[in-house]
Amino acid sequence: MKFKGIIFDLDGTLVNSLEDIADAMNKVLMDLNYPTHSYDVFQYFIGSGLRNTVTKALPESNNTDEQIEICLERMVKGYSEACTLKTKPYEGIIELLDNLVSRNIRIAIFSNKADELTKKIASEIFPKHFDMAIGLSTEALKKPNPFKALEISKKWNLKPEEVMFVGDSDIDMQTAVNANMFPVGVTWGYRSEEELKASGAKLVVNTASELIEIL
Repeated sequence: MKFKGIIFDLDGTLVNSLEDIADAMNKVLMDLNYPTHSYDVFQYFIGSGLRNTVTKALPESNNTDEQIEICLERMVKGYSEACTLKTKPYEGIIELLDNLVSRNIRIAIFSNKADELTKKIASEIFPKHFDMAIGLSTEALKKPNPFKALEISKKWNLKPEEVMFVGDSDIDMQTAVNANMFPVGVTWGYRSEEELKASGAKLVVNTASELIEIL
């Protein structure tokens, strides 16, 4: 396979950010005397943006639009102050990115995390690797909408079929399919191989080194 560019999801693909996200949201829940959730439960709350995470974490009886907005604001404030406290790259990711850069393969991040937070994490954890790190700035354009992915490929002057899209969720695979890019699922994140394949993954890898071998 010959690909000239790769777009990566962030959470669950490049970095394990589960604990920082969960800690920030659980702090909001505790302050309101609402039930908190384990890290295992939070892995199913992640992937569609922080608003979705907040919505899923709140008790159904207190899940009004007004309450979601209040809790989202509190959660984002707490999370933005500690978004790289426990967040770390997955095993082999730095080596993978170094390999791609050395071979002049273009790489970018496209996440449903807020744009400011996506850029902050990318700049702190991957300061020398990425052409672009794009997060969510307009709700209507979040994944699986392919608009931003296609925008990246245009900036690279690449056709969509020359771009691989790597992610750990059904939403990432759907984004790749919608953009006519090559969908690759990773199993070290928050979703299963079965879910990735059912959502359109043409390839599923279990380690970062497998991706190097394939390329």
